[in-house]
Amino acid sequence: MDKYEPKPDDRSDNVEKLQDMVQDTIENIEESHETMQYSSDNQKEKIKAKNKRREESLEGMRQEIKDEARK
Repeated sequence: MDKYEPKPDDRSDNVEKLQDMVQDTIENIEESHETMQYSSDNQKEKIKAKNKRREESLEGMRQEIKDEARK
């Protein structure tokens, strides 16, 4: 039986990955604004709530980028 060996913890591209995630999240927010134009009031409220969570995630990702850049 082969012994399982974990992959080394390579964080050299973390900042780049986080920046991509930030960009994707921003694009999702922008797309949701377009979607809201054609949504019911109930759907609009759900989209607004989701965008609030996205904004909170952006703050966390931006902080993580700062932390990683210091390393």
